[in-house]
Amino acid sequence: MDNQLIKDAIHDAVIRAVTEISADVKTLVQDALAHETNETAKSMLSSMLENLDIAKAQDKAVCQSPGYPTTWISYGDGNFPTFAQDVIMDALGEATQKGYLRPSIVDPLTRHNPGNNTGEGVPNIEYQYHPGQEYVDMIISFKGCGAELGNAMKIFTTAALKLDKDFEGLKRFVLETAINAGGKPCPPFGIGIGIGGQMDIASKLSREAISTRSWNDENPNPMLARLEKELKENINALGLGAAGTGGDTVCLAVKIRTAATHTAIAPVAINFHCWVARRAGIRIYNDGRIEKLL
Repeated sequence: MDNQLIKDAIHDAVIRAVTEISADVKTLVQDALAHETNETAKSMLSSMLENLDIAKAQDKAVCQSPGYPTTWISYGDGNFPTFAQDVIMDALGEATQKGYLRPSIVDPLTRHNPGNNTGEGVPNIEYQYHPGQEYVDMIISFKGCGAELGNAMKIFTTAALKLDKDFEGLKRFVLETAINAGGKPCPPFGIGIGIGGQMDIASKLSREAISTRSWNDENPNPMLARLEKELKENINALGLGAAGTGGDTVCLAVKIRTAATHTAIAPVAINFHCWVARRAGIRIYNDGRIEKLL
């Protein structure tokens, strides 16, 4: 593999991620504008789309806040990307220096800011091993942190989740969380829901679901697909609207991921993602070929 080509491709992915939003999400925002009946919401959605055009034309970040970077890396036999941590860290620092990213990553207690969007545990990388995979996939996502203020996590009992009553406990929790979040997550937003594992697993699943899946795909699990559709419709029926000012669309997508859990518990994590869905990726084949993802 040509290390310089890989480095250049990762640097390019970081810039693409922050100067654009994912094409699937842009399409959903355009659809929301086309069907919106509230004039204030129409104005908000129009401004969001105009902002995307200006950012692209001027090669600037879509949003002044770079959010928090997480990279998902999947690999196969004999191709573990040992270079990833250093190259991604370098790419974040260079993008910050060039003005694409505002330096926003700080120590959680002292609030010391190193000025390069890195620090203890950052960049965060989630590795996934897939036997027989003859390439390495890397998807980097910058998730706005204002949206984090609406997030919620709860360890349910199976009785509280109301599994025998079409998941009424889960649905109520999601709707109450959306109401309490109001306009904080910069709506229209996407919601990732992680169910299962323990607290840490559910939270990771919720972030991965909304950060790596296409927002206009359909869950291959029919039961989860139905839940995603119903929850999205119910959240939009709340009338919170774009920017929380009222309107027909406040939720662009609901994405659910699950993991096996212990019989005594049913953990649920809800993760908001603002409409600025910054996501880009690359695929590195074992023979050295590199292609863009997303």
